Amino acid sequence: MTTSLPPRAGRRCHNAVNTTHTTLYFSPDLDREFGALGITDGAAARLAARSAPLGAVGAGTVAATFYNYNHELLAQHLPAVWEAASPVAVLDARLRAADATLRRLLGKETLASPEMAEAAELALRATEACTRHARPLYSANADLPVPETPHLAYWHAATLLREHRGDGHLAALLALGLDPIEAVVSHTATGRAMSPRWFLGSRGWRRADWEAAAERLRERGLLDTDGELTETGIRLREEVEEITDRLDSAPYEHLGAAGVERLTELARGFAVSAAGAGGFPADLLGKG
Repeated sequence: MTTSLPPRAGRRCHNAVNTTHTTLYFSPDLDREFGALGITDGAAARLAARSAPLGAVGAGTVAATFYNYNHELLAQHLPAVWEAASPVAVLDARLRAADATLRRLLGKETLASPEMAEAAELALRATEACTRHARPLYSANADLPVPETPHLAYWHAATLLREHRGDGHLAALLALGLDPIEAVVSHTATGRAMSPRWFLGSRGWRRADWEAAAERLRERGLLDTDGELTETGIRLREEVEEITDRLDSAPYEHLGAAGVERLTELARGFAVSAAGAGGFPADLLGKG
């Protein structure tokens, strides 16, 4: 496929834009809004927040669409969480939490700036080329209305772009034979993913599950005895990202090289500000 974009430009743009979406899952504003609905367990709140566009789904649907969660953890909260609040109520609370989070992390001047309006316009334009087939999380979110305020329109577009890429990413993981926990163990070995502590705490796996997955990866020649990626492992992880890039190329090709460059610049600025304001735990990333 021919492309007008520099290598990995779409990936870099996605990573920058996705940071704004991700702040929600580490936000005390989410806990406050969902607590008011009667959802006081943090894991239940985050599972409900992301799965609500799909409707009142159970653990099986979420295991399929989230990929790297332990079904046992999901079954503890789903579908029971929908007895506390409907998906519609959860979506309203999610948007209120996103609003409060962005106001706290970025400040009212940034939210009202021409740059935020420009970023929203660019990100929404990119979503025009997203496709629904075989993309359940993207497609469910695409049925939601676009918020009127620029910062929430930007957050909504970031959500669409995140889930569009994510749905394709799962296809790549499946095609290359990485099961849910193997995918994260190998990703963590790159040093660019959540640390094992954060992963185990949020996905419901046990340390024994992690070690068993690492052993399977060693048997395949993907990890060495120190838990580092081998050359074969490095190539496999890059193949995962290259397939994901290809499956996710349409939004960024539609936006064009200049638009992708500008959106990346704006999104990185917002991401740096959010991180500097404490939007993420200091120990979130790494191999330790």
